[in-house]
Amino acid sequence: MGEKVLMKGNEAIAEAAIAAGCRHFFGYPITPQTEVAAYMSKRMPKIDGVYLQAESEVASINMVLGAGAAGVRVMTSTSSPGVSLMAEGISYIAGSDVPCLIVNVQRGGPGLGGIQPSQADYHQATKSTAHGDFHMLVFAPSTVQETVDMISTAFDLGDMYRMPAMVLSDGMLGQMMEPVVLPEPKDPDNDSKEWAACGHRNERKHNVVNSLYINPQELEDLVIARYERYAEIKEKHQMAEEYLADDADIIIVAYGSSSRVARSAIDKARKEGIKVGLVRPITLWPFPEKAILKHAEHAKVMLSVEMSMGQMVDDIRLVVNGKVPVEFYGRTGGMIPTPKEVYDQIVRLNGGEQ
Repeated sequence: MGEKVLMKGNEAIAEAAIAAGCRHFFGYPITPQTEVAAYMSKRMPKIDGVYLQAESEVASINMVLGAGAAGVRVMTSTSSPGVSLMAEGISYIAGSDVPCLIVNVQRGGPGLGGIQPSQADYHQATKSTAHGDFHMLVFAPSTVQETVDMISTAFDLGDMYRMPAMVLSDGMLGQMMEPVVLPEPKDPDNDSKEWAACGHRNERKHNVVNSLYINPQELEDLVIARYERYAEIKEKHQMAEEYLADDADIIIVAYGSSSRVARSAIDKARKEGIKVGLVRPITLWPFPEKAILKHAEHAKVMLSVEMSMGQMVDDIRLVVNGKVPVEFYGRTGGMIPTPKEVYDQIVRLNGGEQ
């Protein structure tokens, strides 16, 4: 590990991907993620990598499919409307069992919305990315350092399970500057994927990467096999942080930037004797059911805090299955909840007593 350096979140994403062995980036500029692409445009030519600004997000995700099918570590980055344009290509990638990394630096919506931070793409990332039966790994860091760490994890697990991975950032995390320690760089390894279409040298069978299966039984068998992998991922790779939660009567569930706000409110409430804690999902898929169920056994109420009109709250309610009431507080359209707003919700749930 190297020394700490001060980096903007978007630029740290790019540097972390390079350190993880990524040498292929295809993308299209959109606020508030443009610095990822701009940074890659400068760095990739210096390290014998490939940077290409595609003519659209539709083109860029299909270039990602092509490079991923050849077995290289490849990524794209965009912001919310860009993911919508990439939806068909992401489904092709999942249907071809090709790993890749997609970074979404979320902005307000729907439509063109605004360029301020948002978390309103939760459903898109975890449930309705595109057509068909599939999932992708979804990571939700809350600091620039954790964003750096999650990039490597996303690449590794994507390769392990042959599936797309998404790092769900937002305009706040992408634009802020924090000290980070970058990981030691990995050498790109383009010949280790036995399934890849990267030239057979007459030493192995010809690999074909494909997502079209006319025989419905064959397609069903492939989808069922994927879901067996997904079940393994759910068992092994749920990730969450638990903060002051073991004795808490009130559990706040928040991820990403919202969790930073919630933590400040929790610290203030704790000083006043209110038993409140945090469960912070780090993986949004697989959703950290185990951590939430653990605290549903003793909590009197849970509160989902989100920068949306309430999307993760549905998953929390499904997990606790009526064991404890689940309430919601959020801001949307690019508005960020303040610590005071969350603190006031904590006081309300505590019966109005400090």
